[in-house]
Amino acid sequence: MMGLTRPTRLMLGVAVAAAVANAIAFAASADIAGDTSRLGVSLKDAAARRATSTAAEKRRLDMREQAVRASEARLAGQVRQQQEQQAAAAKAAQGAAGPAVPYDNLARIYQTMKPNRAGPIFEKLDIEVQREVATRMRERATAQIMANMSPQGAVALSMALAGRKVVPAVARAGK
Repeated sequence: MMGLTRPTRLMLGVAVAAAVANAIAFAASADIAGDTSRLGVSLKDAAARRATSTAAEKRRLDMREQAVRASEARLAGQVRQQQEQQAAAAKAAQGAAGPAVPYDNLARIYQTMKPNRAGPIFEKLDIEVQREVATRMRERATAQIMANMSPQGAVALSMALAGRKVVPAVARAGK
Protein backbone atom coordinates (compact mmCIF):
# COMPACT_ATOMS: atom_id res chain seq x y z
CA MET A 1 0.00 0.00 0.00
CA MET A 2 2.77 2.20 0.52
CA GLY A 3 3.57 2.21 -3.17
CA LEU A 4 0.22 3.66 -3.96
CA THR A 5 0.53 6.72 -1.82
CA ARG A 6 3.93 7.68 -3.11
CA PRO A 7 3.93 9.39 -6.53
CA THR A 8 5.83 7.75 -9.31
CA ARG A 9 7.97 9.50 -11.84
CA LEU A 10 5.40 8.86 -14.52
CA MET A 11 2.67 10.52 -12.51
CA LEU A 12 4.89 13.50 -11.80
CA GLY A 13 5.73 13.80 -15.49
CA VAL A 14 2.06 13.76 -16.50
CA ALA A 15 1.22 16.37 -13.87
CA VAL A 16 4.03 18.65 -15.09
CA ALA A 17 2.93 18.26 -18.71
CA ALA A 18 -0.66 19.11 -17.76
CA ALA A 19 0.46 22.18 -15.86
CA VAL A 20 2.57 23.38 -18.80
CA ALA A 21 -0.36 22.82 -21.22
CA ASN A 22 -2.70 24.77 -18.96
CA ALA A 23 -0.21 27.63 -18.74
CA ILE A 24 0.18 27.75 -22.53
CA ALA A 25 -3.59 27.71 -23.08
CA PHE A 26 -4.08 30.49 -20.55
CA ALA A 27 -1.35 32.59 -22.13
CA ALA A 28 -2.78 32.08 -25.62
CA SER A 29 -6.26 33.12 -24.55
CA ALA A 30 -4.87 36.18 -22.86
CA ASP A 31 -2.95 37.10 -26.05
CA ILE A 32 -6.01 36.75 -28.27
CA ALA A 33 -8.22 38.75 -25.95
CA GLY A 34 -5.62 41.41 -25.35
CA ASP A 35 -5.43 44.44 -27.60
CA THR A 36 -1.70 44.78 -27.40
CA SER A 37 -0.58 41.54 -29.09
CA ARG A 38 -0.18 41.40 -32.85
CA LEU A 39 -2.47 38.39 -33.16
CA GLY A 40 -5.25 40.11 -31.19
CA VAL A 41 -4.98 43.29 -33.27
CA SER A 42 -4.90 41.27 -36.51
CA LEU A 43 -7.99 39.28 -35.51
CA LYS A 44 -9.88 42.43 -34.54
CA ASP A 45 -8.93 44.13 -37.82
CA ALA A 46 -10.07 41.11 -39.83
CA ALA A 47 -13.38 40.99 -37.94
CA ALA A 48 -13.92 44.72 -38.50
CA ARG A 49 -13.16 44.42 -42.23
CA ARG A 50 -15.54 41.47 -42.51
CA ALA A 51 -18.27 43.39 -40.69
CA THR A 52 -17.73 46.43 -42.93
CA SER A 53 -17.84 44.38 -46.13
CA THR A 54 -20.92 42.50 -44.89
CA ALA A 55 -22.69 45.78 -44.14
CA ALA A 56 -21.76 47.17 -47.57
CA GLU A 57 -22.99 44.02 -49.31
CA LYS A 58 -26.26 44.20 -47.33
CA ARG A 59 -26.75 47.83 -48.44
CA ARG A 60 -26.11 46.85 -52.09
CA LEU A 61 -28.60 44.01 -51.87
CA ASP A 62 -31.20 46.27 -50.23
CA MET A 63 -30.75 48.84 -53.01
CA ARG A 64 -31.11 46.14 -55.69
CA GLU A 65 -34.25 44.84 -53.99
CA GLN A 66 -35.73 48.34 -53.93
CA ALA A 67 -34.87 48.80 -57.62
CA VAL A 68 -36.53 45.47 -58.49
CA ARG A 69 -39.66 46.41 -56.53
CA ALA A 70 -39.82 49.78 -58.29
CA SER A 71 -39.39 48.11 -61.68
CA GLU A 72 -42.11 45.57 -60.91
CA ALA A 73 -44.48 48.35 -59.85
CA ARG A 74 -43.70 50.36 -62.99
CA LEU A 75 -44.23 47.32 -65.24
CA ALA A 76 -47.48 46.43 -63.49
CA GLY A 77 -48.67 50.00 -64.07
CA GLN A 78 -47.74 49.83 -67.73
CA VAL A 79 -49.51 46.49 -68.19
CA ARG A 80 -52.61 47.83 -66.44
CA GLN A 81 -52.53 50.95 -68.63
CA GLN A 82 -52.17 48.87 -71.83
CA GLN A 83 -55.05 46.63 -70.79
CA GLU A 84 -57.22 49.69 -70.12
CA GLN A 85 -56.29 51.17 -73.50
CA GLN A 86 -57.05 47.90 -75.29
CA ALA A 87 -60.36 47.58 -73.47
CA ALA A 88 -61.25 51.17 -74.35
CA ALA A 89 -60.26 50.65 -77.99
CA ALA A 90 -62.25 47.43 -78.19
CA LYS A 91 -65.24 49.13 -76.60
CA ALA A 92 -64.97 52.05 -79.02
CA ALA A 93 -64.65 49.72 -82.01
CA GLN A 94 -67.56 47.65 -80.79
CA GLY A 95 -69.67 50.75 -80.20
CA ALA A 96 -68.85 52.20 -83.61
CA ALA A 97 -69.26 49.13 -85.78
CA GLY A 98 -70.97 46.69 -83.47
CA PRO A 99 -69.70 43.21 -82.89
CA ALA A 100 -68.14 41.54 -85.94
CA VAL A 101 -69.32 38.03 -85.15
CA PRO A 102 -73.00 38.58 -86.05
CA TYR A 103 -71.95 40.04 -89.40
CA ASP A 104 -69.77 37.00 -90.08
CA ASN A 105 -72.65 34.72 -89.21
CA LEU A 106 -75.05 36.69 -91.42
CA ALA A 107 -72.57 36.58 -94.30
CA ARG A 108 -72.40 32.78 -94.07
CA ILE A 109 -76.19 32.55 -93.92
CA TYR A 110 -76.79 34.78 -96.96
CA GLN A 111 -74.05 32.99 -98.94
CA THR A 112 -75.77 29.65 -98.42
CA MET A 113 -79.23 30.96 -99.39
CA LYS A 114 -80.40 30.88 -102.97
CA PRO A 115 -79.73 34.32 -104.50
CA ASN A 116 -83.32 34.80 -105.77
CA ARG A 117 -84.60 34.34 -102.17
CA ALA A 118 -81.77 36.24 -100.45
CA GLY A 119 -81.93 39.36 -102.69
CA PRO A 120 -85.33 40.73 -101.59
CA ILE A 121 -84.62 39.96 -97.91
CA PHE A 122 -81.11 41.44 -98.07
CA GLU A 123 -82.49 44.61 -99.64
CA LYS A 124 -84.76 45.27 -96.65
CA LEU A 125 -81.83 45.33 -94.21
CA ASP A 126 -80.35 48.61 -93.00
CA ILE A 127 -77.73 49.91 -95.45
CA GLU A 128 -74.92 49.69 -92.84
CA VAL A 129 -75.80 46.06 -92.12
CA GLN A 130 -75.90 45.35 -95.87
CA ARG A 131 -72.45 46.89 -96.28
CA GLU A 132 -70.91 44.98 -93.33
CA VAL A 133 -72.39 41.66 -94.43
CA ALA A 134 -71.49 42.18 -98.10
CA THR A 135 -67.84 42.95 -97.25
CA ARG A 136 -67.63 39.62 -95.41
CA MET A 137 -69.19 37.59 -98.25
CA ARG A 138 -67.48 36.17 -101.30
CA GLU A 139 -67.71 38.53 -104.29
CA ARG A 140 -69.57 36.01 -106.42
CA ALA A 141 -72.27 35.51 -103.76
CA THR A 142 -72.61 39.29 -103.27
CA ALA A 143 -72.98 39.78 -107.04
CA GLN A 144 -75.70 37.12 -107.31
CA ILE A 145 -77.65 38.62 -104.41
CA MET A 146 -77.32 42.14 -105.88
CA ALA A 147 -78.61 40.82 -109.20
CA ASN A 148 -81.79 39.74 -107.41
CA MET A 149 -82.27 43.11 -105.68
CA SER A 150 -84.16 46.10 -107.07
CA PRO A 151 -82.05 48.56 -109.06
CA GLN A 152 -82.36 51.21 -106.32
CA GLY A 153 -81.28 48.69 -103.64
CA ALA A 154 -78.32 47.52 -105.72
CA VAL A 155 -77.24 51.13 -106.32
CA ALA A 156 -77.49 51.97 -102.63
CA LEU A 157 -75.41 48.91 -101.68
CA SER A 158 -72.86 49.69 -104.39
CA MET A 159 -72.48 53.25 -103.10
CA ALA A 160 -72.09 51.99 -99.54
CA LEU A 161 -69.46 49.46 -100.61
CA ALA A 162 -67.62 52.23 -102.47
CA GLY A 163 -67.57 54.30 -99.29
CA ARG A 164 -69.72 57.03 -100.76
CA LYS A 165 -72.70 58.64 -99.12
CA VAL A 166 -75.93 56.86 -99.97
CA VAL A 167 -78.69 59.19 -101.12
CA PRO A 168 -82.10 57.78 -100.14
CA ALA A 169 -84.37 56.87 -103.07
CA VAL A 170 -87.15 59.19 -101.78
CA ALA A 171 -84.87 62.24 -101.95
CA ARG A 172 -83.75 61.39 -105.49
CA ALA A 173 -87.32 60.90 -106.68
CA GLY A 174 -88.34 64.37 -105.40
CA LYS A 175 -85.69 66.14 -107.53
